[in-house]
Amino acid sequence: MNSFSAINGNRPRLTIIAIAIVVIVLVTGWYLWQRTFYPATDDAYLNANVVRIAAQVGGPVSRVAVSDHQAVQAGDLLFEIDPAPYDIALQQAEAQLAQTGSDISAATAAVQSAREQVTQAQTAYDEAVKNAQRVLSLAGNGAVSKADSEHATAQRDSTSAALKAAKSALQEAMDRRGKTGAGNAQTRIAQARVAQARLDLSYTRVVAPVAGIVANLDLRPGSTVAAGQTLFALVDTHEWWVDANFKETDLHRIHPGQPAKITLDMYPGVTFRGEVESLSPASGAAFSLLPPENATGNWVKVTQRFPVRVRLIDPEPALSLHIGASSSVTIDTRRRPAGQTDPH
Repeated sequence: MNSFSAINGNRPRLTIIAIAIVVIVLVTGWYLWQRTFYPATDDAYLNANVVRIAAQVGGPVSRVAVSDHQAVQAGDLLFEIDPAPYDIALQQAEAQLAQTGSDISAATAAVQSAREQVTQAQTAYDEAVKNAQRVLSLAGNGAVSKADSEHATAQRDSTSAALKAAKSALQEAMDRRGKTGAGNAQTRIAQARVAQARLDLSYTRVVAPVAGIVANLDLRPGSTVAAGQTLFALVDTHEWWVDANFKETDLHRIHPGQPAKITLDMYPGVTFRGEVESLSPASGAAFSLLPPENATGNWVKVTQRFPVRVRLIDPEPALSLHIGASSSVTIDTRRRPAGQTDPH
């Protein structure tokens, strides 16, 4: 009776122990299952493309059309540089182009005049040759004097020299003018100067290359900027991703195209959908300014972490995202690219 009573008295305790063992087994199994198929990390940070805004031409800033942290659309005006010097340069280039056209017209007229001189000289030479041939023929029969023969010969030689001089003058006039039409070098140079001046003038209006948010703006009207000088940043809001640092022991299960779940500390309870884009070819320590020195006697093996880029799929437009926000990423490794198997 006492033995039976003891068993009955210990039954609740045995039940509790059995339940505890079952719970431990289930929790352990769930944990191992999660670790096996759903590697996760909270060493992750939100990122996006950052466009560095710089002026293509220098000069004083006449207007700043945006403020820091302002959202802009592609093509929106960011700031303006005083266009007056560039407008004057354009006018000068256009005037030079017009002058070049006038010079080419004058050169073309000179070529035409030289060509007419060549025609006249050619006619005179042809007549002198015929006359010399006739006179020399008559001189052979004694019909004309020696003086007439010499005069005809001299006339032929004189018109020949004049013809050569006219042809040389024509060539010089053609060289000074150059090619006609669009192939003329002077015209092309003048047109290029106009195009460059017009382009420089357009650069005085700096517009947003992409839709995004202005960041780190410290620009005021009256400031003088230089060409190529980075002035502020524009965070491209078109694409967001998370740079998640996973342990090297998890990498063999992670592949591009696998789905992922992303949470941001700034939005508790909100889960974002993601997709693995790429895996870094080296650990984060490999690209650090001072890589770790492992060739020492007190070296301790440390599991390395490798950056994995996880793209956010259609983030909620109403939620404002910020570069560098702390994130947590969980990847579903059950899905694999076609033809790829787990080596382990």
